[in-house]
Amino acid sequence: MNHVETEKNHSGYQELDRRLVQIRPSARQVEWQKMEFYAFVHFTVNTFTGKEWGDGTEPESVFNPTALDAGQWVDAVKAAGMKGLILTCKHHDGFCLWPSRYTRHSVANSPFRNGKGDVVRETADACRKGGIRFGIYLSPWDRNCRLYGQGKAYDDYFVGQLTELLTDYGEICSVWFDGACGEGENGKRQAYDWPRYYEVIRRLQPGACIHVCGPDVRWCGNEAGDTRPDEWSVVPKRTCETEMIASKSQQNDDARFRQRRISADDLDLGSRGILRDEKELIWYPAEVNTSIRPGWFYHKEEDGQVRSLEELLEIYYHSAGGNAGFLLNIPPTPEGLFHANDVKRLKEMGDHLRRTFSRNLLEEAELWADSCEAPHGIENVRRDGYDAYYKTEDEIRSAQIRISFPRAVSASCVVIKENILLSQRVEAFEIVRRDGPSGKEELLYSGHTVGYRKIVRFERTELSCLVIRIRDARVCPAISFIGVY
Repeated sequence: MNHVETEKNHSGYQELDRRLVQIRPSARQVEWQKMEFYAFVHFTVNTFTGKEWGDGTEPESVFNPTALDAGQWVDAVKAAGMKGLILTCKHHDGFCLWPSRYTRHSVANSPFRNGKGDVVRETADACRKGGIRFGIYLSPWDRNCRLYGQGKAYDDYFVGQLTELLTDYGEICSVWFDGACGEGENGKRQAYDWPRYYEVIRRLQPGACIHVCGPDVRWCGNEAGDTRPDEWSVVPKRTCETEMIASKSQQNDDARFRQRRISADDLDLGSRGILRDEKELIWYPAEVNTSIRPGWFYHKEEDGQVRSLEELLEIYYHSAGGNAGFLLNIPPTPEGLFHANDVKRLKEMGDHLRRTFSRNLLEEAELWADSCEAPHGIENVRRDGYDAYYKTEDEIRSAQIRISFPRAVSASCVVIKENILLSQRVEAFEIVRRDGPSGKEELLYSGHTVGYRKIVRFERTELSCLVIRIRDARVCPAISFIGVY
């Protein structure tokens, strides 16, 4: 490549970078990102029949959790450090956990609470009492409804149920749609009216994020908890359309689907090279969803197959610690309680996270940066928030941040957060251990993305000086928080 071509290429990337950092999160997306780690609760007639996907013919009489305690669920997820809970209000079987006036296939015709029960109400109330956020899952595929496959008639039915959930249960933080789209009893598939569904949500719950089949939060691409080395929040607009295409949707329960990993050709969604020729870009952060057990619904034979603490932490650090949200499913038993094995593992996880992040060693350290723009000095990274942050001078796309400790400390973890209100900027960075302010260096980590939060782990080591180098950024980097643990 000659000099002219090099200059042209550099100029092209500068123009692209300026365009990329104009893509920023909505207020609802920022609030979702702050949840970080939250629960999925899969509960329906499948809990009593042993199925993963019901077919809609299950009698309402099978649903009878005799000891249901949503407060126990909330206590358990809070013990794990979770900040929200999303309930499967209606799965593909069409059974409603609330007394919907649009169908008989609901708790109103079950023995639960003598037909007077409302699992959605109890869960929403327990979440509010416990101080965590509440969200809903509503399957667009309803295998019990005879209107399915009849176009607008079914959409009217679905919107009616969606409206009930969005108006009768207080503030909703999330509406979770999957793209499952099988045939109805008439042999037809429903062409879901997504724009209509979105309009209803925006009007009734403007603060709610729409997940997976929606414009706010994207699916990471698998149910196994597998994550990309780098998750970008600025991605092509076409990314949000994939899960809404019926031909690409999941149409039957398949254990292999639950174990599927991210394919090699789907690893990079947002680097400069990928985005260079894209005409439309959106802020579309990733969510990693998986279950604490092999199945999404409770099966007694899986009581001894709860994921190990080590496996759950590995997923956590790569998802909630890798610029994504972590949605972990815990399925209640037929009695309506989380199983003791699941509760124990959740507490173990929370205990580990509380121990690890209880004390930020930065509190006793001296900070220095080679470039800063007033009033965005390096001292601002001591506080976690967006009101104050560190930024280099304009046009400076790299930075060196030195953290010096008055005495050697033992650490194994560094947390870095960008001010995502100003988009995702960092393209490459590294963390090195240094023997004193100007001594010998040892590379601890080298990576690309930071975003909302990057948790970098390394072998526990003695530190007197730590250096964070931002080697490349789309425009001047803006760092809101640094922690050393």
